Amino acid sequence: MLSRLLIFVGALAMVAGVIFALQGFGALGGSVMSGSSLWAALGPLIAIAGLCAIGVGLRLRRSSSATGS
Repeated sequence: MLSRLLIFVGALAMVAGVIFALQGFGALGGSVMSGSSLWAALGPLIAIAGLCAIGVGLRLRRSSSATGS
């Protein structure tokens, strides 16, 4: 259960981080975040955090299936 939640939240954070980064870099317009260096810096960090959450979720899933739980 926890592994699925981590994978889902991680994927959501990764997508949001990429969108935030693209808006910060000015590639996606139409937002207050467009062209903002704050979101150009925070976006990739959020995406990396999401990727880490996905990795932890996959590792938990693999370890729980190996033990037979």
